[in-house]
Amino acid sequence: MLQFYFLSIVLNALAGYILFAGEGALELKCGFSFKNETARLVVGILVMITGVMKVLSVIEGDVPVIGDLIPAAAGFFCGFVLLIEFYRSRSSVQALGEEEVKGKLHKILLTNKKILGAVAMISAALHFIFPRVLLI
Repeated sequence: MLQFYFLSIVLNALAGYILFAGEGALELKCGFSFKNETARLVVGILVMITGVMKVLSVIEGDVPVIGDLIPAAAGFFCGFVLLIEFYRSRSSVQALGEEEVKGKLHKILLTNKKILGAVAMISAALHFIFPRVLLI
């Protein structure tokens, strides 16, 4: 569906920008800011849902699943990182074994969030410019 195609491009670019910019994210004149935790949470949820729906819905003439795999994965992982950041900022409970999981997860995703953000923005741009290319 074209709606999910458009949402994938816009939300991947937005989530990629949020992860790439970090604390230096854009602050609009109307008072809206991407530094706000709630805004980051909403973008994270939307980009994760769009990433899952992108795998499930196919545009006419495109290869199922494989055709949109990179933008869908980039959106899903960007949303996952934004949700983890929100959870870590709000949570004060230490779960059993969390140090082991947190160490691996932190090392893989959270320390490389700028790279993930850049990949998501590049994926969104390529997905917009080359709509029917396989694996973009």
